[in-house]
Amino acid sequence: MNRTTDTSVTVIGLGLMGRALAGAFLKAGHPTTVWNRTSAKAGQLVAEGARLAPTVGDALKASSLTIICVTDYQAVRELLGASDSELGGRTLINLTSGDSAQAREAAQWAEQRGARYLDGAIMAIPSAIGTAEAVILHSGPQPDFEAHRSTIDALGTVTYLGADHGLASLYDVAGLAMMWSVLNAWLQGTAMLRTAGVDAATFAPFARQIAAGVAEWLPGYAEQIDRGSFPAEVSALETDARAMNHLIEESEAVGVNAELPKLIKAMADRAIAAGHGGEQYPVLIEEFSRPHND
Repeated sequence: MNRTTDTSVTVIGLGLMGRALAGAFLKAGHPTTVWNRTSAKAGQLVAEGARLAPTVGDALKASSLTIICVTDYQAVRELLGASDSELGGRTLINLTSGDSAQAREAAQWAEQRGARYLDGAIMAIPSAIGTAEAVILHSGPQPDFEAHRSTIDALGTVTYLGADHGLASLYDVAGLAMMWSVLNAWLQGTAMLRTAGVDAATFAPFARQIAAGVAEWLPGYAEQIDRGSFPAEVSALETDARAMNHLIEESEAVGVNAELPKLIKAMADRAIAAGHGGEQYPVLIEEFSRPHND
């Protein structure tokens, strides 16, 4: 990522992530303008060559491309709303965390003011920004993405998801669902094994192997979901449900919290009651696709 370019960029918001983004642009050779409510946070970046804009409006005027990374979407509107006249013809890439509805609303708001808008999600910690390990998701009009790809490549591995502005946020939370589910499953197993004197470090390699093996099932299971057909090629859901009972019973027997496996078992029981017991596990997509009413 040691490119040199004269394409300028503005970064609004200098928290840990915002500073990392601006630093990556500077390292790649982009003239970089920054702004933050607390200007002291720009000190190191200015020392590295960034220009500190006195106002948000000045920051917007400094570059045709502005990256926004602030607290939330309300803050985005509050900051940019006072500079409506400066938005026309600018491209905004909003890397602020939020949900898909907020992303779509922000896109409409920006476009009504003459700006081009891309929404994004950062799948990385600040220290990874500027390396290939930092995955940056983008959604919105593809021509706007392609027009600035050579610039935003400085941030890491940039990925375009589609024209729907909400896709980046949806991918973000879907990734969080995967992350927490894997971690929670590992913690459940670790808690059980600790009752027999097995420490977490001993279990971790085995758990990692299991997680990797399960990940190999995903493409085939995805085909079943997309077809809407769930033949029991490996195991029927009713067989899996019996194994879930073993997990619940063992957890309770050794004094470990069984709320998580009970939740999964309850979903499986509903699917079986609906006549899906002879189908394969991905048929539970139907349970995940509807809200649960207590």
